[in-house]
Amino acid sequence: MAALELTPEVKKIESFICFKINIGIILVAINPYESLQIYGSDIINAYSGQNMGDMDPHIFAVSEEAYKQMARDEKNQSIIVSGESGAGKTVSAKYAMRYFATVSGSSAEASVEEKVLASSPIMEAIGNAKTTRNDNSSRFGKYIEIGFDRKHHIIGANMRTYLLEKSRVVFQASEERNYHIFYQLCACAHLPEFEPLKLGSADDFPYTNQGRSPIIEGVNDLKEMEATRKAFSLLGITEAHQMGLFQILSAILHLGNVEVKERGSSSCGISDESGHLAVFCDLTEVSYESMAHWLCHKKLKTATETLNKPVTRLEAINGRDALAKHIYAKLFSWIVSQVNKALSTSSKPHSFIGVLDIYGFETFEVNSFEQFCINYANEKLQQQFNMHVFKLEQEEYMKEQIPWTLIDFYDNQPCINLIEAKMGLLDLLDEECTMPKGSDDSWAQKLYNTHLKKSSHFEKPRMSNKAFIILHFADKVEYQCDGFLEKNKDTVNEEQINVLKASKFALLVELFQDEETPAAPSSSAPSGRAKVGRSTQSFREHKKSVGLQFRNSLHLLMDTLNATTPHYVRCIKPNDVKAPFMLDPHRAVQQLRACGVLETIRISSAGFPSRWTYQEFFSRYRVLMRQKEFLSDRKLTCQSVLERLVQNKDKYQFGKTKIFFRAGQVAYLEKLRADKLRAACIHIQKTIRCWLARKKYLRIRQAAITLQRYTRGHQARCLCKTLRRTRAAVIFQKYTRMWAARRQFLRQRAAAVLIQRLLRGYTARLEYKWLVCEHKALLIQRWVRGFLARWRFRRIKRAVVYLQCCVRRMLARRELKKLKIEARSVEHYKKLNVGMENKIMQLQRKLDEQHKDNRELSEQIRQMESHSATELEKLHMQLKTLQEAEEESRHRGDLVTSLQEELELVRQELEKNKEVIFNSVCLSMVAELNEKNTLLKSEKDEMNRLIQEQEQQLKEKSESTHQEATEHLQAQLNEERFRYQNLLSEHLKLEERCADLRSEKEAAELSKHDHNRADSGYSSSQSDSVHSSVLTGSEVSSLEREDAGQTAADVSLLLKLQRRVAELEKEKMDLQSEMDTKEDQLQLEQTKVRTKTARVLGAERDYEALKRQELESDNKKLKKDLQELRQSLSKGSGSKLASPGGQAYNMLLEQLNSTTEELEMRKEEVLILRSQLVNHEAFKHKVVCKLFLQKQEPKEIQVTQAVIYDSFSHRSPTLDLHELNEDGELWMAYESLKETNRILVSQLQTQGQSHEEEVEGLRAELQQLRAELDHQQQMLSNSLELPHDALIQASLQHEISRLTQQNMVLNIILHYNDLCKLKDLLEQMGKQDKMIRKLKKHLKIYMKKFGEAEGNDFSFGESGRTVSIVRKERDFQGMLEYRREDESKLFKILITELKPRGVAVNLVAGLPAYILFMCLRHADYANDDQRVSTLLNSSVNTIKNVLKVKDSVRIYFETISFWLANTCRFLHCLRQYSGEKHNTPRQNEHCLTNFDLSEYRQVLSDLAIQIYQQLIRVIENILHPKIAPAMLEQETIQGVMGVKPTGMRKRTPSFHEEGSHSLESILKQLDVFYYTLLQHGNDTELVRQVIKQQFYVICSVTLNNLLLRKDMCSWSKGLQIRYNVCQLEEWLLDKDLQGSGARESLEPLIQAAQLLQIKKKSQDDAGAICTMCTALTTEQVCVLNEFEERVCISFIKSVQTLLKDRKESSQLLMDAKIIFPVTFPFNPSPVALETIQIPSSLNLNFLTPV
Repeated sequence: MAALELTPEVKKIESFICFKINIGIILVAINPYESLQIYGSDIINAYSGQNMGDMDPHIFAVSEEAYKQMARDEKNQSIIVSGESGAGKTVSAKYAMRYFATVSGSSAEASVEEKVLASSPIMEAIGNAKTTRNDNSSRFGKYIEIGFDRKHHIIGANMRTYLLEKSRVVFQASEERNYHIFYQLCACAHLPEFEPLKLGSADDFPYTNQGRSPIIEGVNDLKEMEATRKAFSLLGITEAHQMGLFQILSAILHLGNVEVKERGSSSCGISDESGHLAVFCDLTEVSYESMAHWLCHKKLKTATETLNKPVTRLEAINGRDALAKHIYAKLFSWIVSQVNKALSTSSKPHSFIGVLDIYGFETFEVNSFEQFCINYANEKLQQQFNMHVFKLEQEEYMKEQIPWTLIDFYDNQPCINLIEAKMGLLDLLDEECTMPKGSDDSWAQKLYNTHLKKSSHFEKPRMSNKAFIILHFADKVEYQCDGFLEKNKDTVNEEQINVLKASKFALLVELFQDEETPAAPSSSAPSGRAKVGRSTQSFREHKKSVGLQFRNSLHLLMDTLNATTPHYVRCIKPNDVKAPFMLDPHRAVQQLRACGVLETIRISSAGFPSRWTYQEFFSRYRVLMRQKEFLSDRKLTCQSVLERLVQNKDKYQFGKTKIFFRAGQVAYLEKLRADKLRAACIHIQKTIRCWLARKKYLRIRQAAITLQRYTRGHQARCLCKTLRRTRAAVIFQKYTRMWAARRQFLRQRAAAVLIQRLLRGYTARLEYKWLVCEHKALLIQRWVRGFLARWRFRRIKRAVVYLQCCVRRMLARRELKKLKIEARSVEHYKKLNVGMENKIMQLQRKLDEQHKDNRELSEQIRQMESHSATELEKLHMQLKTLQEAEEESRHRGDLVTSLQEELELVRQELEKNKEVIFNSVCLSMVAELNEKNTLLKSEKDEMNRLIQEQEQQLKEKSESTHQEATEHLQAQLNEERFRYQNLLSEHLKLEERCADLRSEKEAAELSKHDHNRADSGYSSSQSDSVHSSVLTGSEVSSLEREDAGQTAADVSLLLKLQRRVAELEKEKMDLQSEMDTKEDQLQLEQTKVRTKTARVLGAERDYEALKRQELESDNKKLKKDLQELRQSLSKGSGSKLASPGGQAYNMLLEQLNSTTEELEMRKEEVLILRSQLVNHEAFKHKVVCKLFLQKQEPKEIQVTQAVIYDSFSHRSPTLDLHELNEDGELWMAYESLKETNRILVSQLQTQGQSHEEEVEGLRAELQQLRAELDHQQQMLSNSLELPHDALIQASLQHEISRLTQQNMVLNIILHYNDLCKLKDLLEQMGKQDKMIRKLKKHLKIYMKKFGEAEGNDFSFGESGRTVSIVRKERDFQGMLEYRREDESKLFKILITELKPRGVAVNLVAGLPAYILFMCLRHADYANDDQRVSTLLNSSVNTIKNVLKVKDSVRIYFETISFWLANTCRFLHCLRQYSGEKHNTPRQNEHCLTNFDLSEYRQVLSDLAIQIYQQLIRVIENILHPKIAPAMLEQETIQGVMGVKPTGMRKRTPSFHEEGSHSLESILKQLDVFYYTLLQHGNDTELVRQVIKQQFYVICSVTLNNLLLRKDMCSWSKGLQIRYNVCQLEEWLLDKDLQGSGARESLEPLIQAAQLLQIKKKSQDDAGAICTMCTALTTEQVCVLNEFEERVCISFIKSVQTLLKDRKESSQLLMDAKIIFPVTFPFNPSPVALETIQIPSSLNLNFLTPV
């Protein structure tokens, strides 16, 4: 039967390249495995409006039938496309939708059809993948409802998806691929917009390379990506959302690269060495620490607490894969919802056609939960098919009472009941999933116990207890139970989902934001292949079993299909090897039987597949009826017509309401109807065509007559024109031939002259070349011979000089040791403190005078008290006399008469009245005067107070305005410097780019030259020599000439670069001029401050000098009195009073002895106090200087320091000691003397130890020398046996190796010594050299004088004696001369080969800069502008080249530091010797005279800025990996970090314990940086700027890590940070760097630590936080508060409210890459150029001092 039905159609494949069979209501489509041209617009137009049987079977025919029935019957339709994977289901569904979009034009929205078609590439990209059976296999099912309005135009669409294969995201079998979208992303990784995604090849990701088949033949992923993005745009998904989708997909790929390593048997950890987890967190904008933690932990909730349990490595990997699948499923759902939103319409569709593209029946070697769900869905679809085709068909026959014999067919309802009925497979699976200890094995046993031998569709395999067999309608399938429970649960770590929900990525949050809303009824949960096309659920809803959700979605699908008229398309796979045009009959019959096609064929052949109602038949075929056949009864009318048209009555049957036709009869009737209509159309066409042809004939006849008339006139005009042109052509030919002959003659003559000229020139050039070659050979011979002679001389000279250096160094070391021992002795201290006892005595005398004055004052007070007592007694006596006189008058008044008494009374009353009046008047006047006085005093005080307040206000206002102006100017200056340095870095990048282009052009040009020079050796050698000479002379000009020969694109690029460089140069010059003006202003202010301080210090110095003179004079007087007293005692020995044994004599002797003892005591006290006083004075000066410097600007500090140092260096050592003898000072002096003794003892011990170490070193050196001597003797004995030439070569090689080894040993020894002592030694040696030169000069002068005197004496004695002539020594002018050919050697030795270690350490700081400047001085002295330019340009370029060569980190840092110091010194020398006022008179004589090098100073300043930025980058690279572990993770305060909150687990460190960094390592590294910079001679201000930059890096990196790590935000961590900051501040204090601004750069970190420790409860606490955190931004304060669990949300909101008015940056993290603008304050060199000596180790013998 199969062969009979399929063989004719195989021939049709060969002719039509397509195979489709229409069997009743089923279309069988066979995949040809080749792209065919049968689906174009012409084919669509051909099938449009045709009946089902009129044309060949085609998907367009089924689509037309569904569209026609929808329009005709007003009923919804469905096209069900099914088949195996690779059978062509997706393509068939896509062509059906294309047909509907083309046939039904939209009247409302013209782009709806395009949107419907645009959904296909999107769904193929995210839902299709390559499998072993199909290159574009749909891994999900979809049902698309296309809505139509009443006019049958498309108005919208809706898509529902089922059973996405989610497991394919994390696993692919061999020869398979992941979803197409991942490979499209990898193909676009090189595009600029995809660079932030950090993608690479598909082979770099485990999620895309497991199948090892990343490429599909004939498919370009890059073009497919363009089509996908175009479809997204067409559906209204913006570019931002598209990039968000691609960002999430890239994050999934990076998540698959995260490696999990075991840490014990039950725990694991993330090993993110490649950084993929960090990339994932950056792309998803989630917390790195949280994601890393929850990938390796899970949360267990009990009744009382919540525990964080670590998981094993396998569980962690499964959790990671589950998270990736869940994210992809959410993204798939979101895309489907966006597509539906784009395809939706506001109006309700009148009807729809649904296209179901569903997976077919699957069976593999290993079948799991996915295949179980797919085959369960196919069982339901087959049941629906049976219900529609078989059951309903036969029930229709029985209802219409058609004679019919029932046909048996397969009923799969028992199999469906086995799966979904009560106690079925799905129910038992859900029950097992709810069990606490449920497993796949226990579920399998339940299946065996429940259904084995009870259901005919369930079997158990013979050899397995973990599998079961189900007899499906298509085949028997064996399922493995492993993984069923896990896939049915579809568990995802809830904490991982919470981390994703907390993301700052808006699109990612949108995917998970509605998880708390219940799922839509049409949604289906995902499994290993997730069920997508749903709304998001809550997490509890998500935990519902997958099987239950899938069963519900299938029931909903069945209800939808049963409510529509189905049309079936069965896709058949012709073979399993994907070969085009090859059909396997057995494989095709198997698929036809599985999809029920054979049963349909059998029913169709036995039944009546077509049916019409009587009214429908009458309406359709009324054109075939005759007039007499029209009856009132429609049934009788139809019977009469059919009897006439169809003779065989077995081809149709009449039912109650319908007419049933066998297969083909409806097509026959349609043919008759079409023939009738065609005949009528032909008659109409014949009549119309006749009328049209007649009309056309008359119009053509009239046009022909008009054309003939115009043509004849045109021909006559053309003949006339031809005759005129013929005559003109003859004339033209005559003159043209004459011109050609003359031109030929002139050309031949010019060629002859040219040949003669070229021959003569060639012979002349040959002769010239021969002469040049001969001259060059002679020149080469001369230079080679001279070089050999000089080389021998230099080698001998270096050896002699080296021996001299060794001897002198040994002698200098001995002298240095002697000087050090002498300096450390006690006698030295005594010499320094001579005269202190005199000062003590003077101070004691002053104290006695003060006591004497006090006694005199006390005596005066006592005298005044006694005088007041006597006066008081006198007053008492007068009072007594007055009282007695009153008594007497009282007695006498009694005897006077009454009149006298009355008169006396009147008189007394008058006297009393006078006294009262007088007293009252006096008191009132006194009171008025006092009041006036007080008012005047108050007014005076008020005026004084107002004046003082106004002065204070004016002073404060002036100071504030001055400070604000200074700060404003400083800010502008820093901003300009920052801009300028950014422009400089951009300029340097452009220069590097230009250099790269030039090198490429040079390489191309050299390759061309090499190709041209390959003809002869002579020409190649000549061109090489010429080329090398040109490059040496002027490289820039030669490069510009070579650039001119390049392409136009390169020229335009170079012109743009040059224009940009010119603009940058102009901006640089403007900035430099502004900087110069501001620096001049600062210098003026500095000079004012310097003069003020010098004036104050001079007055103090004069006062101290006067004081010292007074004390000295008093001391002399005391000594003189003592001497006179002794003399008087000695002279008066004869008197009684002064005789020995007398009382006076003994008293004087005792006084003398006591005075002598006190004097001796004072002397001892003086010796004790000297050291203490000196230290005290030095400390006082130091404090004064610091206080003074802290008030000044950073640029004024250095100048002020110099002024203070100069002023105090000229001060007298005499100090103000008036507080010397107060309580406690003598005891402190005694303690300091004991401390000095201890220091001396310790120094003696260290000297003894160093002596022993030197003895041991000498012994080891002696042994080494002995071994070397033995080795040399052995080599000498071996070398004597060699020939002469080999002997010379061996001796030279041995000598070179010996010297190299000796240099290395010396370098190691010198580097081992203390660098500070070495610097002091070099300074002392320089002073000694100066002293030796002076002594030599004096000695020569004395010798000269002595020689002249001796010559004069001899001239008187002997006239014939000859006199020796002494040559005058010329002074060194501080210039170095060199030959032009030694210029490259100078730069090679002095810059390229000079290393910071070894030779460079032993040099004077900045020696290369001094040497280059002395060479420059000679070029300036010689007025050689070319040499000046070459010297400066070559120096700058060579330094740049040296800095480009990167070595190890430490050596590279030392190289950058060394050349930064030398570049700054060279810059300072150029400024110092260009007329500055900081020089000595001798240095002013060495100033440049002929050239103004201010522009080159700017070039050197730019170079110094570049080196400084490079130094900062190197320091950042060294410090960056150490900062976070040392500042945050290391527990420097033991015990504080050990107390963890309840429920918190200790965080696994992100580094190994062996490689951990501590705060001590950072401090040691800072010490290395600090001492290296000082050792290389960098300026102190520059070192301060470097330290400030280092502390800013430490602050920014620590604060950024603190803001990104929630586990670090605690009270104990704040305490730890404050302790670490205190350690850094102590380091600054130890290095005396408090004023460098480094501590201010730590302010944000200090405030963050304080914020972690402050109380956070009340509104006052919020205000305190806002007041305290001035260096932190609002976002930083809020994040630090949010990270602490003890802080409530209301408190955070109150803090945000208080901080909302701040104007600051919204950036959360500090920018750790900022480099502060650097300044190079002018630091003149105190070293005189004439005193600089060049060490012989540098081999600069070709430099000649001038």
